[in-house]
Amino acid sequence: MTEHAKSEVLLIETQYFPPISFYKTLAQHDTLQIEKYEHYQKLSFRNRCYLAGPNGRMILSVPLTRGKNQRTVIKDVRISNEEKWQALHWKTLVSAYRRSPWFEYYEEDLQGLFEQPFNFLLDWNMACFEWVNSKLGINPTITFTENYQKEVPGVTDARDRILPNAAAGEDALQYTQVFQERIGFLPDLSILDLLFCEGKQAINLINDEK
Repeated sequence: MTEHAKSEVLLIETQYFPPISFYKTLAQHDTLQIEKYEHYQKLSFRNRCYLAGPNGRMILSVPLTRGKNQRTVIKDVRISNEEKWQALHWKTLVSAYRRSPWFEYYEEDLQGLFEQPFNFLLDWNMACFEWVNSKLGINPTITFTENYQKEVPGVTDARDRILPNAAAGEDALQYTQVFQERIGFLPDLSILDLLFCEGKQAINLINDEK
C-alpha cells in the first residue's frame, strides 16, 4: 500500500452492513465520502446485505416505502416500518450465527441497535456502519457529498463498483465460516459474517496483517 493511495478519499454509496470488500477498499483510504444526492438504485447493497445460512447465501433486505423501483434521492429514501422488519432481521441473525465463535460477544449490543426506530435508510445504514466501526476499532473520517456529480476528480470513485451479483475475485478474504463444511465457503459476505466468525481478529484480516 503506497502512501499516496492511503491519502485518497473514497467516494461510495451508502450500504447496509456492507460486504467485506467495502472494508478492504476503505482500509486503503483515510477519508470516506458517502454519496448523499444520487437516486436510489435497486439490486445493490444500499438496502440489503448477505449472510451465510445453513442452505447457502441469505439476504436481509430493508423494506422501503415506495418500493425498490423508486427514483428518490438517497437522503430522502424512507424505510417502510409497517412490518416488523428489524425483528425479522434480528431473528435471522440469531438463527444463522448463534453457534459462531463471537456472536454472543456482540449480541446484546447489536440487539439494542435493532430495537432503535429509524425512518430514513441513510440514517439506519450510518448507524449500522458506525456500530461496526466501533467493533473493528476503526474511526475513518466521514463526509457527505453536497450535490451529485457524475465525475469527481481527485477521489477514488467506487460508486456502484461493489455489487451483490459481482463475482468475488481470487483475492477474496478467506476465513472459517459457520456452515462452511456443509455449503462451502461463501466469499465477500456482509462484514457481520466476518465479525461473528473472527471477532477482534477481523480488522487484522481486513488489513492483511498476519
